[in-house]
Amino acid sequence: MAIREIRVFGDPVLRTVCAPVAEIDEGVRALVQDLLDTVDMEGRAGLAATQIGHTQRVFSLNIDGEISYVINPEIVSLEGEPVLTGEGCLSVPDLWFEVPRHPRATVRGIDLNGDPVEISGEGLLAQALQHECDHLEGKLYLSRLDRDSRGEAMRQIRSSSWF
Repeated sequence: MAIREIRVFGDPVLRTVCAPVAEIDEGVRALVQDLLDTVDMEGRAGLAATQIGHTQRVFSLNIDGEISYVINPEIVSLEGEPVLTGEGCLSVPDLWFEVPRHPRATVRGIDLNGDPVEISGEGLLAQALQHECDHLEGKLYLSRLDRDSRGEAMRQIRSSSWF
């Protein structure tokens, strides 16, 4: 389909809580393909529908060169105590902060056939699952930063060339 433009901090769609996909139709199929095409680039670990301007519960992943997607993802388990992990976001370009993330995560949803999908992982996969599910709840990773880091992030955003 197409590689879509990434929405950046300040775009109201990024604060939208996404609606579950009720029916898998051609629009949903096109959205999934656009998410897959857009995430399939160097340095991209995941992409939520809001980041390309849609408000349905769908995300794509690109972990270690393996491209996948989940429709109607829900986190069903988080394991281990949160650990500060370096994190960035395509919607907040050029910023990198330590974010508390659980070391293991499991997400359940469906695929384009309506069949159940479950993805579990550690490390970058666990981080991406949590990050993308946050996007679908209208949250950017900045909301998980401590007060001082969030203040620094806002200073960097205000002085960035893209804001």
